[in-house]
Amino acid sequence: MEILHIYVSLLLLVVSYLFTTHIHWKVSNLPPTIFPTLPIIGHLYLLKAPIYRTFARISAKHGPIILLRFGSRGVLLVSSPSIAEECFTKNDIVFANRPNLVFGKILGDNFTSLVWAPYGDHWRNLRRIASTEILSTQRLNEFQDIRADEGLLLIRKLLSNSSPVNMKSAFYELTLNIMMRMISGKRYFGGDIVEVEEEGRRFRKILDEAFSLAGASNLGDYLPILSWFGVKGLEKKLLLLREKKDVFFQGLIEQLREKHVNEKNNKKKKKTMIEVLLSLQESDPEYYTDKMIRSFVLIILSAGTETSLGTMEWALSLLLNNPHVLKKAQNEIDIHVGNNRLIKESDISDLPYLRCILNETLRLYPAAPLLTPRSSSKDCVVGGYHIPSGTMLLVNQWAIHHDPNLWTDPERFIPERFEGLEGWRDGFKLMPFGSGRRNCPGEGLALRVVGLTLGLLIQCFDWERMSEDMVDMTEAPGLTMPKLKPLVAKCRPRVLMQNLLFQL
Repeated sequence: MEILHIYVSLLLLVVSYLFTTHIHWKVSNLPPTIFPTLPIIGHLYLLKAPIYRTFARISAKHGPIILLRFGSRGVLLVSSPSIAEECFTKNDIVFANRPNLVFGKILGDNFTSLVWAPYGDHWRNLRRIASTEILSTQRLNEFQDIRADEGLLLIRKLLSNSSPVNMKSAFYELTLNIMMRMISGKRYFGGDIVEVEEEGRRFRKILDEAFSLAGASNLGDYLPILSWFGVKGLEKKLLLLREKKDVFFQGLIEQLREKHVNEKNNKKKKKTMIEVLLSLQESDPEYYTDKMIRSFVLIILSAGTETSLGTMEWALSLLLNNPHVLKKAQNEIDIHVGNNRLIKESDISDLPYLRCILNETLRLYPAAPLLTPRSSSKDCVVGGYHIPSGTMLLVNQWAIHHDPNLWTDPERFIPERFEGLEGWRDGFKLMPFGSGRRNCPGEGLALRVVGLTLGLLIQCFDWERMSEDMVDMTEAPGLTMPKLKPLVAKCRPRVLMQNLLFQL
């Protein structure tokens, strides 16, 4: 009898909690939510990988704006272009902060890095450095020869190697070489110096581990009570990774500091990104510390490698599964570029169908299926609903890109849907690099690398799948939506290009 009394009391307590929560939700004019919101854990019970697909199913059932509760944290889930536009225009400053997550605390150097710093003077200065000193059009133009050179070296490698080719590995080495040559002047893969290549493999492990841990969920971010019981497995891994990252990048900084001093009077020399930051350090050493430079370089490298190589791998996979699209792209390049020279970055603007292919790839397989989370700095109104201060904003870009109400036949690869579109965006229906103040500053660099590389592969080679079976397009878990099975493909020089290719 006593046990029954306890059960009844607990049941009444839970019912009372759910009822009062429901009444509070209605009175406060909060967005729709999902029943039930469980005590302590809230809606964490809903989370299943891949999270962007789970969120898409939830939004399809409950609507394009939903307020969830992940443990102690309120989460605004958005899957509508119009509501995303409201967040990134009218409420852009309100949502310009980042939530305090363990990844930002440890790898973001206690929320001081470009990605994780709160909106304010420090973040604005970091953004200014990225936009005007590191990733400006002028600076990217200075490094154009590096990207062209790495593209040429990739073509030579494909010509000399026997088919088939692991394209994920090829894309990884290409993007990492481009980024490291721009950042530090070093080329890690494909050279003759064993020590340098070993250093490259060491860094690749650091980068792989960073992306692996970034994609891991940390319940402690939503249930702080877990830290009382010593549940800090992810935190320990991140601390070890930070130590390895700091040692690696500090070594690079010391090498380039010595080089920078020796070549200080050489006005004609193009500065690497680290050398630009070291120049700024000379004028303000207290602000431009080595710690700040290490953090900045990791952000640029992380943003410029995994996302670009993933987009190229998805794009080539789609072309292999749709050979008529590949043929149409080859015809466009033959007409506008010809077969007497290789495609250049400056040609991309004259190749609208190639841009359509890239846009359609970014629609189907966005490098950030969930845009990097933001946090509201004060109460605001979105979609007519009250949004409390401190709410984490998640915009499900994947759901928007696959919404049948926005796109005809959304699961099909149809580059032609973007014909007539100028540029790389389609309002808030397609925003692969985010929007607002905290959009990705590396958009220009990514499009140059991906556009040039894919253009060269289309121009120079005929591509085939490994068998009659279609390329497996299954997604793997991860922050940047990688392919589950790395792309392996067969290629041979195109007949029209043989005279030029055999002279390379």
